[in-house]
Amino acid sequence: MTDTTDAAKLTDRVAALVEAARKAGADAADAVAVRGRSAGVSVRLGKVENTEASESEDMSLRVFVGNRVASVSATVASDPATLAERAIAMAKVSPEDPYQGLADPALLATKIRDLDLFDATTVSAEQLKDAALAMEEAALSVKGVANSAGSGASAGLGGLVLATSSGFVGHYVGSRFSRSVSVIAGEGTGMERDYDFSSRQHFSDLEDPQTIGRSAGERAVRRLNARKAATGQVDVVFDPRVARGIAGHLAGAINGASVARKTSFLREMMGKQVASAGITAIDEPLKRRGQASRPFDGEGVEGETLIMVEKGVLNHWFLSTSVARELGLKTNGRGARGGSSVSPSSTNFSIEPGDMAPKDMIAGIKSGFYVTEVFGQGVDMVTGEYSRGASGFWIENGELAYPVSEVTIASNLKDMFLRMVPASDIDRHFGTAAPTLLIEGMTLAGS
Repeated sequence: MTDTTDAAKLTDRVAALVEAARKAGADAADAVAVRGRSAGVSVRLGKVENTEASESEDMSLRVFVGNRVASVSATVASDPATLAERAIAMAKVSPEDPYQGLADPALLATKIRDLDLFDATTVSAEQLKDAALAMEEAALSVKGVANSAGSGASAGLGGLVLATSSGFVGHYVGSRFSRSVSVIAGEGTGMERDYDFSSRQHFSDLEDPQTIGRSAGERAVRRLNARKAATGQVDVVFDPRVARGIAGHLAGAINGASVARKTSFLREMMGKQVASAGITAIDEPLKRRGQASRPFDGEGVEGETLIMVEKGVLNHWFLSTSVARELGLKTNGRGARGGSSVSPSSTNFSIEPGDMAPKDMIAGIKSGFYVTEVFGQGVDMVTGEYSRGASGFWIENGELAYPVSEVTIASNLKDMFLRMVPASDIDRHFGTAAPTLLIEGMTLAGS
């Protein structure tokens, strides 16, 4: 799908699968083709460690017979008629599901918007190698950096073609370029590792290798001579890199599929206060050059910008057609294709920034913890319980005083959202974005 010819071939293919399904007796059907291509080079200590390239093309046909549904995978060489017959035979013995079906034709996108998601720039393996080497060299030149954990650069694309028996046919393709490097500072038991990266849809938007490398090296050195902190209640400030994870937890808690399965701690909170009045969260599927943008979702529905949480009040769930029907609602174009299935997901989701600069936020804290990294899987989305290993810097009299490691921070996401204060900074180059976040009164377990 790098050009019009590629798109036309795949469009003809998925349309043929849908037509074969209708002729074989399906009440409704859709077919999808997902194509990807990537190339990458990784280096360590000035030598190439790995060069890889891949290309994939996955197709699937989904058929509906009454309230029964079945899906089968396909290849370019698959015979449409044979595939359709097999899918319908499977559907006839599948359990009934009253919520399954194609999206309402009235909701389908009628014009596929150009969101500027594709950059045709060709990046050679030599260019990828040079960028990886330059990042590593810049990182190793930082005083205190002792070793490299590796550096890499990659380029690729991915796209989707969808056809439905209700008349929708559409396709889009997006590119992705990335650079990353990880280095180690210090020696022995005092070693610390950190990294930096840049990932963009357009090659010209990438940060230059030297900037990424220097940043990674400086981050690693700053972590040297870390201490533990005393156990107790503390105000915690989350660096934007970690705050994006908090935003991800919020997005997960308002996913309609989790609500329908009763696995979200916010499942009874529609229209109620779920976060502090300073928190507004927006989802933008049609954002130009957005990392998670799409002109239509996995069912052909064009989503619109939604204020998911407004001044702390929950306004919407993320919904696909089947989940919306189960909840007695209408899809809002958030159906994401996962192979042959469709489930709701966020697109360009962001916790909006506040008015206070991060330095002023930190300056107002007498004693607290600035978190730059979390690890572990201690998040229960059913209850909201949150417990993660963490490292970062201790805040003393409004300044970052010294590095901290080997501690645990804990609370409940329900309480965290209600005590959350956003700073004014935000990097919107991510599919899930958030500014620096202050959460008061978390429990820190340390020494």
